[in-house]
Amino acid sequence: MDFGNESNELSALERVARGDAGAVDELLLRYRPLVWSIVRKRVPSAAAEDVVQEVFIQLWKSAGRFDPTRSSEAAFVGLVATRRVVDRQRRDELRGATEPLVEDLRDDFAGFAEVEVRDEAARAERALAELRPEERRALRLSLSGLSHGEIAERTATPLGTVKSHVRRGLERVRGLLSTEGAA
Repeated sequence: MDFGNESNELSALERVARGDAGAVDELLLRYRPLVWSIVRKRVPSAAAEDVVQEVFIQLWKSAGRFDPTRSSEAAFVGLVATRRVVDRQRRDELRGATEPLVEDLRDDFAGFAEVEVRDEAARAERALAELRPEERRALRLSLSGLSHGEIAERTATPLGTVKSHVRRGLERVRGLLSTEGAA
């Protein structure tokens, strides 16, 4: 049996299927322009190289399925390339279809955060309502950004008393919030 003649009679795909490493190089050289032309028409240029590589990997894996009595080698290569392109487009479409869902979920989580903030603000407001009037007023003025000295001037209250009202008010609010949170 003369293997030299047989390898010349076999197509590159048939030789790839038999494990001929040189046939892989021949396949790449012969069909790279065909594969590139199919891929470039339908795949964004950023992904084209990946798809071409996928095509040749698929050709290497499926070389044993090539039947020269059913189609030409070029037709088989073109069919594999077209299928890879369609697979890539479907994958990209599925990824695109999930993006709005992710954005919708972000909007929902933002809504949950707003509800949580409003709930915490309502809890804080209830706790402030439990304070003595002078503690509540000193604490509100402090939370609005006034210094203890400015609060003392505005309310005509001694500075030490303002500091005590703010400190006691904060301690009571903290205690009320922790008790409410535990319940």
